[in-house]
Amino acid sequence: MSEYTHILVPVDLRQHSHIVLKRAAFTAALHKARMTVLHVVEYLPLDPVGDTLSPTPMEVTDELAKQAESRLAELCEELSIQPQHQIVRIGATQDEIVEVAKEQQADLIVIGNHERHGIGVLFSRTEDRVLHSATCDILAVHLPTD
Repeated sequence: MSEYTHILVPVDLRQHSHIVLKRAAFTAALHKARMTVLHVVEYLPLDPVGDTLSPTPMEVTDELAKQAESRLAELCEELSIQPQHQIVRIGATQDEIVEVAKEQQADLIVIGNHERHGIGVLFSRTEDRVLHSATCDILAVHLPTD
């Protein structure tokens, strides 16, 4: 088995992100690998309500990205994790994860995996889409249900 050299860690900045980051940091230390932490802000183009003082959807998305950069840095600091890169992207989550993995030449993606029940299994699962689109290994970290 070859050693991993660059680990990509996409996080959603919600309740269980610290679990994914800790597992990724442990794996990175074990393999002496570089680590990139990624958060994707979904761009949802909405029709403006017609008020000229209202921010455009892109302005709102840009502000969300700035807030995410700040929160991502705070989270890494809280956990004493020092990744080589902290990236915030705007776009479709699964597409951006796969794209950043290629750009950064990641050979492992560590991603959180929430168990779904009932109607939740019918909705799109980012983890599944990444699993089938990525060209590198995936480590799915089981997360507790909320």
